[in-house]
Amino acid sequence: MKKLIALSIITITFLNSCKKDTGPAATTPPPAARLRFVYKFDSTQVRLNNLGQVSTIPANHRAQSPKFNAMGAHYIEMATSDYTAVGGGTVLYVTPSVTTGITTGTYTNAIDFNQQPVKGQGEELYSVPLSQVKPGTYKWLRVSLAYQNYDIRYKYTYMSSPFYLTGTIASFIGYNTYINSYKIKTQTMAVNANKLQGYWGFETSYTINSVTTTTTSVGQAPAGSTTVVNPLFSSSPIPAGSCLVTGQFVNASGSPQLLTITGNETKDIVITVSLSTNNSFEWVEHTGDNWYEPAAGDTVVDMGVRGMIPFIQP
Repeated sequence: MKKLIALSIITITFLNSCKKDTGPAATTPPPAARLRFVYKFDSTQVRLNNLGQVSTIPANHRAQSPKFNAMGAHYIEMATSDYTAVGGGTVLYVTPSVTTGITTGTYTNAIDFNQQPVKGQGEELYSVPLSQVKPGTYKWLRVSLAYQNYDIRYKYTYMSSPFYLTGTIASFIGYNTYINSYKIKTQTMAVNANKLQGYWGFETSYTINSVTTTTTSVGQAPAGSTTVVNPLFSSSPIPAGSCLVTGQFVNASGSPQLLTITGNETKDIVITVSLSTNNSFEWVEHTGDNWYEPAAGDTVVDMGVRGMIPFIQP
C-alpha cells in the first residue's frame, strides 16, 4: 500500500511538471476613445437672433419657451477659424439624402427623415472614434438642426369658457426633407413627400363634457421665418434655407476654449451641445392676454432655436 501511495505522488508531480505554460491570461483591450456629442435643451440660455446678437421680442409679439422632447441633426462640422467656409472644415456627419420625392422649390434631393438621428435631453446625438477625426485645433461647431419635437401651452375658448391646454408640435427645419411618416405625440402622420423648411404638424387633446378629443393639423411656415443663429454671418455665411446653427467651443465654465484633437487620445471627449430654447416659439399677439390662441388669430412667426453653446466637458 505504501508503494502505491508513493507511486501516485510521483505520477501527479510528473504530470504537473509537464503542463504547458500558457503565460498570462488574455485581456480585452480598452475601447477606443471617442468624440461624443450630447444634447442639452436650455430655456435659460441667452436668446440670440440670426446674427448671434442678443434678441428682444417686438412689442406686438409674444413668445414662450417650449418643453423640448427631441431634436434631429442632419449635419455636423467643426471649423478651425472664423473664415472656414461651410464644408471646408472637418465634416463629421451628414444624413443620407434621397431623390424619392418630386422636386421641391429649387431642390431635387432631400434629407431622408427615416435615417436622421432624433434624440432627447442628455442623449448622444453622434459619436466617432477620435482616431478617425482629422487632428487639429477647432474653434467652432456647426450643427444643422433638421427636426424638433416639443410641447407648447395654448388657449382655446369654447362657449365663452377659456381652456388652457398643452399641444405637441413636430417641425421640420432642414432645407428640404423627405418624410414617409412621422409621429407627433400619439398620432402618426403619413406624408410620402418632400417638405421645405418650416413644415409642421400639431397634436392636442382636450376634454369637454367628459368627452376627450384628439385633433391634429399641419401647416407650413413662411420661407425665411426660422431663426438660424450664425455669429459668423459676415465671414462665413450659411446656405439660404438651411438650419446650420454655429457656436463657439467653450469650457465647462463658459469661457472660450479651443478644442484640440490629436488622434492619440486615450479617453473620450464629450461635447454638450446646449441649445437655447429661450422663448423660441414666437407669435403675433392679437388679444393682449399673452396666451397663444390660434383661434383668435394669433399667428406663429418663428420656431427656431435661439443659439448653441458647445461645452467641452472636463
